[in-house]
This record gives sequence, C-alpha cells and structure tokens, in this order.
Amino acid sequence: MKPVIGVTAYRWTFPKTGWLYDVSYSQNALVVHQAGGLPVFVPDWLPEDDLRDLYMRLDGVLLPGGDDVDPVNYGAERHETVKRIDPERDIAEILLTKWAVEDDKPILGICRGCQVMNVALGGTLYQDIPSFFQTQNRHDIQPPDEPRSQLMHDVIIEPDTLLAQIMGDVRVRVNSIHHQCIQQPAPSVRVTAHADDGVIEGMEIPDKHFALAVQWHPEDITTDPRMKRLFQAFVEAARTHIGVR
Repeated sequence: MKPVIGVTAYRWTFPKTGWLYDVSYSQNALVVHQAGGLPVFVPDWLPEDDLRDLYMRLDGVLLPGGDDVDPVNYGAERHETVKRIDPERDIAEILLTKWAVEDDKPILGICRGCQVMNVALGGTLYQDIPSFFQTQNRHDIQPPDEPRSQLMHDVIIEPDTLLAQIMGDVRVRVNSIHHQCIQQPAPSVRVTAHADDGVIEGMEIPDKHFALAVQWHPEDITTDPRMKRLFQAFVEAARTHIGVR
C-alpha cells in the first residue's frame, strides 16, 4: 500500500471569469508519486474540523512553495516588499505543521513551506532578503527568462544531520526562488544548511522521525539524484505511518 501524502493547495481566481480554482504546483505531486507516494491535494479553505479529519487520513504532509507568509503570524509589521499573502493558506499550513510535529507524522517543507514550518513553531522571517540581509548572491530567478531549474548558489549542509545523510554530501548546488528566509529559527528546530552567504537553507527537528525543510526547490532539479533521494526518504518515512492514521 502506498503512503498517502497531503500536498496543500490554495485558491486561485481565473482573471477572465473570476472563477475560483484550487491549485498547486503539479511538480510536487509528480515527484511524490515517482517516489512511491500517493499524493492528494488539501484545500486551504476547509474548516478546521474538516481539515483535521483529512489530516488524520494522511501518512505525510508536504508544504510546497508559494506566496509570502503574512508577518502578523510572527508579530511583525508588513514590509513594503510583501505584495501577496494568503491568510487562509497560512492558517491551514500552520495548523498542519503543528499537528504533524505533535504527532511525529512525516512533514516536508519546500521554500515557503520551510518558512511556514519555522513560523508555526515560533520562529521569524526576514521579509525581504535584499532589504534586511547583506549579500551579493541572488536568491530569486527572473521568470520567464530564467527556468525554475536554474542553479543559483551552493548550499553547505551540517554533516551530522538527517539532510546530510539523505543527500550523501555536505555541499550541493541548488536553484532558488525566494525573497524571504528564516531570521530567528524556532526553538525546537536545528538549522541544517546555509547558503555560502549565510542565508538559512535548511532545518529539521532532531527528535522527530522526519520533520525537515529546505529553502530551495528540489522538485525542479530531480535530475540530481540527491534531490530524488529527499523525496524517497520522505515517502519512506510516511510509509511507516500506514495503519496508524
């Protein structure tokens, strides 16, 4: 039996009609399936009791990339560079993070998902890297001229971590599509990776089975076998939860 992996979705309005759709970047579901999981989409507008009911049927949770986390969630005023937020999605993903960590259910955060996990557990964010963080590195591509798979900078991984064990390496070249990043790590997390300019690129909760997040987009660079292994490790961790939903 394949483990059921919940991938969060969000509402999107079709410009010409105003019709609402639930959407999620399809590559996340694809790589989960390729790794042996059964992806299902989790709408962010579900009432909390229904969200909880759906969560209880999952073996793992994937929090994908997307818009900025509303600074109100970590007690900060909104910076002028924060253009798009989704309060419903923030609420749903913060709840899913707290539940998964409490239940030791495998959870993987990607880009925004890394930021959400940190905020949900009590951490804060730099709202805009160029405005708050001194670096010469670029952390955000310019679409459509640059592809999501474009490698931007190196990431240095702490050697004695789950992330290093999965990657089988302590330095990887990654893509990058974000203008925010972790500022103050949450008390329960361990920072596992940095870009070579000091921007936090990975974190995990050491005493959990699989509670891990990365700031880059591994779903877009699975030509690198190390990125495939990340999803395989996540799905395998979720497999151990089959039967204990």
